[in-house]
Amino acid sequence: MSLSFKNNRLSGPLILSVTRFAAAVAMLFGAGSASARIRWNFQTPVTPIAHQIYHLQNIMFGVCVVIFVIVFGVMFYSIFAHRKSKGHKPATFHQSTTIEVLWTIVPFLILVAVAVPATATLVRMENTSDSALTVRITGYQWKWQYSYPGQGISFFSDLSTPVAQIENQEPKNKHYLLQVDHPLVLPVGEKIRFQITAADVIHSWWVPSFGVKTDAIPGFINQSWTKIEVPGTYRGQCTELCGMGHAFMPIVVKAVSQKDFQKWVTAQKALMVASAGGVATTAGSVATAATWTKAQLLSHGKTVFVNNCAVCHQVTGLGIPGTFPPLSAGRTFSAAPAMLQQLRTRGFLTSSGHVVMGPVKNHLRIVLGGIPGTPMPSFSGQLSNADIASVVTYERNSFGNHTGDIIQPSEVAALR
Repeated sequence: MSLSFKNNRLSGPLILSVTRFAAAVAMLFGAGSASARIRWNFQTPVTPIAHQIYHLQNIMFGVCVVIFVIVFGVMFYSIFAHRKSKGHKPATFHQSTTIEVLWTIVPFLILVAVAVPATATLVRMENTSDSALTVRITGYQWKWQYSYPGQGISFFSDLSTPVAQIENQEPKNKHYLLQVDHPLVLPVGEKIRFQITAADVIHSWWVPSFGVKTDAIPGFINQSWTKIEVPGTYRGQCTELCGMGHAFMPIVVKAVSQKDFQKWVTAQKALMVASAGGVATTAGSVATAATWTKAQLLSHGKTVFVNNCAVCHQVTGLGIPGTFPPLSAGRTFSAAPAMLQQLRTRGFLTSSGHVVMGPVKNHLRIVLGGIPGTPMPSFSGQLSNADIASVVTYERNSFGNHTGDIIQPSEVAALR
């Protein structure tokens, strides 16, 4: 529902239910404009499948309203007209072959009437043949990777809502938690096949205006498709609880004309060529061979940290006790023995439980390969050499750390 994107908390569920019921009744009797009806219903459909889903939901909801009115109408009438105070007595029989047959046949007919178009919609949803474009979607904790195999383009899409809004230091705008740095760009008027999977845990890719909601499961590839009819920007979210950053992996799709899409493809290919190793970073094109100043590394490193690390280690670098270690040297950290042992082995925790900044190479290896058996993931496939060099430099010179270390992208490339 479009209402779900306007607030993060549902307020007045009873009022919403009553309003939706009233809107449904008005819909049955043809009251109000189409736009008003959609406002209290699903988001405006912009694909063939979304239109079918919207139509099916209206039929099913209308059937439910009719059944509700008939059943409760008869029940309340019986309670009022045949009450004991008027001298009525309970019936002495409770069996009627005619009624038994009717309430078996009528629901069966209703189910058939609904099942036939629903089955046709499901069959059509699974038909990804004759697609003009294929997009591979991979879910990560907590971002999306989009790849265009036929065009040689690949990039990550991260949440771009300002941290100040998340921490209630600034007013939240209407697209709060629904903003990304790199939206998925698709052409209108063409059938597009999605191949959806995940790299870590189960996610779910959902864009309501497209009528697409497909689970992203590690080790499996699920397929779906869409054909966008109207240019515009469409938003969605991950709808499978995938960890503490679940609320921070939105989906933004920019639908453009085929001409504009080709221009975008050309620009992206140029970006991929300019980026060493063929990885476009979250802050643009960077070269592994370039020598970065400390100021450049810290500036870019902060952006990478906020987009990739702050969900667990927090913007302040204080982490979460018992789960995610702080990054500031000297602080104590207590967690499961296996995690503590991993940190001690890598030189980031003293025997007394105090955090220290271990060797640079160990720090780089942790970011590149993660730590097995802990929530720390591998970022080798998500971040470029410059991204990793920048974020490690930032961590070793922030949060009260004063190592003075400067890591260049070429050092990361050598470790890879």
